[in-house]
Amino acid sequence: MKKYIFALLSAATFMTSGCDSILERPELTKPLDETYGKTDNEYRLYVNEAYPVYFVGYNNSWGSAYAPLRGYNFSDDNASSGKQTSFENTVPTSRGSYNTSDLANSWISQYAAGNWNFAWVRKWNIMIDKLEKYKSALEEETYNHWMGVARFFRGFEYCRLVETFGDVPYYGKSISDADTDEMYKDRTPRNEVMEHVYNDFDFALNNIRENDGTQYLNRFIAAGFVSRLMLFEGTWQKYHKNDTELAKKYLTMAKEAGDKVLGNSQWQISGDFKSLFGSTDLSGNKEVLMYRHYDAGVNVTHCVASYSNGTESQGGATLALAKSFICNDGKVYKKSTVAGADELDVKNMAKTRDPRFEATFWDEPRIQAGTLLYSWKFIDRVGPTYFGKTYPPQYKSITNTNDYPVMRLAEVMLNWLEAKAELALMGGDPIIQDDIEKTINQIRKRPLDETAIKKGLQQTAPMMLSDITADFDPDRDKGNLVAGDYEVDPLIWEIRRERRMEFVYEHSRLLDLKRWKKLHYMNNKTYPDTMLGLWVNLAEELPNYLEEDNIGITTVAVPDGNGYKYIVYDGTNADEMTGFYVPEAAEARDDFSDRSYLAPVGEAQINEYNAKGYKLTQTVLW
Repeated sequence: MKKYIFALLSAATFMTSGCDSILERPELTKPLDETYGKTDNEYRLYVNEAYPVYFVGYNNSWGSAYAPLRGYNFSDDNASSGKQTSFENTVPTSRGSYNTSDLANSWISQYAAGNWNFAWVRKWNIMIDKLEKYKSALEEETYNHWMGVARFFRGFEYCRLVETFGDVPYYGKSISDADTDEMYKDRTPRNEVMEHVYNDFDFALNNIRENDGTQYLNRFIAAGFVSRLMLFEGTWQKYHKNDTELAKKYLTMAKEAGDKVLGNSQWQISGDFKSLFGSTDLSGNKEVLMYRHYDAGVNVTHCVASYSNGTESQGGATLALAKSFICNDGKVYKKSTVAGADELDVKNMAKTRDPRFEATFWDEPRIQAGTLLYSWKFIDRVGPTYFGKTYPPQYKSITNTNDYPVMRLAEVMLNWLEAKAELALMGGDPIIQDDIEKTINQIRKRPLDETAIKKGLQQTAPMMLSDITADFDPDRDKGNLVAGDYEVDPLIWEIRRERRMEFVYEHSRLLDLKRWKKLHYMNNKTYPDTMLGLWVNLAEELPNYLEEDNIGITTVAVPDGNGYKYIVYDGTNADEMTGFYVPEAAEARDDFSDRSYLAPVGEAQINEYNAKGYKLTQTVLW
């Protein structure tokens, strides 16, 4: 029964609000009345509605906010037919919401984030106020645990806001509707906000229970998320602000949070990669710290597997992403000794790359993907076998029931390793081979499933620290393509590669580019591989793309010096139509600048402040 807790929480109806001011109170229910806050269970009930909001998994029904593949699809890993989605270039009319139930309506893919919304901050401040009010009625352990939970979620919420908007108003306590000076105060500097977040996380990591029951937030799950969130802030401070001291502070917390998880033997890399995302029951997977369970019986289902079944269309993964996958001998393709390593068609890459490639992508060109490189990461092995037949409910529409690993050991490992490697570059303890052994090499030893073994796939060779020299990868970012850019350290480059392979279409890529100050990787003109698919012989593999209707449309790109020569089908050159596939009518996204790192607030929010006699400062550069 315990595995169903998350599903039941997800099925609960969220409290809504009809309020119209920035920090209006959610509609009162029993847990918020005057007598609430004296028992452990009352706090548990109050927190329950947060689980589907912060631990979103595949979302629910048609929802795509914070969901893999459907929500996290704006980065250099994804391309589409037509003009590529551009970054925001004008201030929106409105970018605000006022309640805790707008998850499905507030997603902004260009920022991998939600709206300017402080309803959840208010929720956690109300809980903190209640805990203080009834502290004498609670056992010390109960008080400390729930205070840790409230402060963890408040810190989590502020991390989301800061990652999206930079400076934001900070509220450390609930305020009354009459306190307009507080309600309409201007932005608090980012560093001040994050100091409060740091203190919240510090308290949480020392006071949340180590075990509060299956599928409930505990100290180790919190530590996993803190490792993620503090890694973001630490690297942001380094690469955007050049603030070494603050970078060290947040990266140290990320590393220490990771230590809590890595030092506990109850988690280990145990199952195959495919089962992490296709299983209908992750309760026995030792890699998973927390998962979102789906159950048609309580009407908690999703649609992400449907968009991985081979029939539904996708944008498509890019050549840039595919090239980043390491070969199974542990070397980059330009230096690999694996036979066929430099043949960049999908069938060959599935055989020669790290096995995560085959577990992530269909191993033949698929016309359902804009680039022909189709992701089947978020479905089990059985679902795609129904292609051309009638899909059972779990593989179609909004009735998918595979679980999602909300926090898993591999992420904590990579967060920890990156934090330590960054600290080493700032004078901290150096990375040693043992650090690689207990992180990257453990991930590379992940078991292969029966299908992968039958296909002849092999585990990737372990990384040897001594091999990671300046010339390990000829394509390492030297910082010489964009003015003001920086060269990426060889080890940091390889850690970033490992993240990219591990987290395809998950939460990570766009946020990683933002924190590393590498958003320019999404410039299709500077990086043309971000708008190409893999190598394809159209005459042999997709001859229907060389019919009369495709004249002037079907295009491939072939290497030509340092760039590409584009060959367009003209009705007579079928024999020439072999090369990297160009999505139909592909056009580079609009130019963008550094202001795209942060989102503007809406005109309506600024005007609302003005109407009350206050000023809300617009986001920097906007």
